[in-house]
Amino acid sequence: MKTAIRKFAFDLRIRVGYGTAFFLLLSSYLLTLYANSELLKEARLVDHSNKIITGVESLLSSLKDAETGFRGFLLMNDERFLVPYSKSHRTVDSCYSNLIREVDGDQEEHSELATLDRLIDKKYEVMEQGLAIHRRYPLQLTDSLKIKGFFGLEIMDHIRSVVRQIQDKEQQRLQTRLQAMTTRYRTLNNVILLSLGVAIFMALFGYYTYSYENKGRRIAGERIALYQRQLNERIEELDHANKQLIQMRSIEKFAATGRIARTIAHEVRNPLTNINLAVEQLQAELNGTQAENADLMLDMISRNSARINLLITDLLNSTKFTDLVYKRVSVNQLLDETLELAKDRILLKSITVVKTYSDDICDIAVDVERIKIAFLNIIVNAIEAMEPGAGILQLKTTSRDGKCVISITDNGPGIDEESVSKVFEPYFTSKTKGTGLGLTNTQNIILNHNGHIGLESKKGMGTTFTIQLDFA
Repeated sequence: MKTAIRKFAFDLRIRVGYGTAFFLLLSSYLLTLYANSELLKEARLVDHSNKIITGVESLLSSLKDAETGFRGFLLMNDERFLVPYSKSHRTVDSCYSNLIREVDGDQEEHSELATLDRLIDKKYEVMEQGLAIHRRYPLQLTDSLKIKGFFGLEIMDHIRSVVRQIQDKEQQRLQTRLQAMTTRYRTLNNVILLSLGVAIFMALFGYYTYSYENKGRRIAGERIALYQRQLNERIEELDHANKQLIQMRSIEKFAATGRIARTIAHEVRNPLTNINLAVEQLQAELNGTQAENADLMLDMISRNSARINLLITDLLNSTKFTDLVYKRVSVNQLLDETLELAKDRILLKSITVVKTYSDDICDIAVDVERIKIAFLNIIVNAIEAMEPGAGILQLKTTSRDGKCVISITDNGPGIDEESVSKVFEPYFTSKTKGTGLGLTNTQNIILNHNGHIGLESKKGMGTTFTIQLDFA
């Protein structure tokens, strides 16, 4: 209970700490956003002032060019001096249009520019009149021309005064805006530094909290991982031991079955021998007589005696260890050759064969003919279990735990759980015609090769035989 209360209090402190830090960071980010917005506004106003100052200066300069060209023409009577005069008129109009667009919305500035525009128009009007007088009386300085000159000088002084007034006012505004920009820039820097400080504090606090709180968790996690590894190792060992136990039980069961089969064969064959001798003696004594049905009965006894003897021989062959002739061969090639032996059955029932062979698998050392018999028994059983035209036979080879693993799978009706444990027993079969020794013989061959054979099957889900053999 105390641990739970302490953990809850610690979690509450963490929530409060992170909540406070988040609030501070959010506030600093909002202030930064506001400061940036105001800074951009001031920057636009500064740019506006600079454009006004530059624009009126350019306008005054173009007007001076016009006045210079006008006076040069009066002195030299050369039309080339009027080229700057003509250009200045277009330049002045362009500068004035730009200034009007720039001051759109500011009535005071618009009024000052309107006054300047009237003075400039008056100035050009005076110069046009002066040019007209000069063209009428060339090379003569008339009183009218002098009056126009003095009047133009007064207008020019007035224009300079208005331009200076506009520039001074904009300079004052520019200074004010620059100071505001500096103030906001410093404020922005302070907000950024504050945000950085909060972020560093948060990082340190988070690192300390994480290190302090998770030290025990890391130790517990390491112990859990260690216990889990140990548990997995124990499970693997138990699984390995269980597989070995199953294999040993299979061998032991197979050996016990062999002993029983040999005992039965010995006990049965002795009476059969006596029966056969008696039949031969009777046939010899009855030779040439006309006993009714005697030959038929004796022949029946001989045939059934031979049948019993053949069954005992098959049982002994399927339950005894035999000498093998080992040969190095590719397991993939071995399966292909076995499929050729069952080719007629596969074509007859239209079975689809799917091969999933491992290309980098090593060869195995086996008795080729006997291992083919083992594979063939499984393949034939699989073919007979599947529906014609819908059967799929899958053959797979792979390497697992240093063993060559062969899987043969069918999509037949499967085997029930009770029958799965009996499939390798002698004379157990679900077929109407069958001795029940095929899989017993298959198990005998695999065990003779120090291998292992297993079976997985569920009713309605097909059957898989898995064979493990040593690599060569």
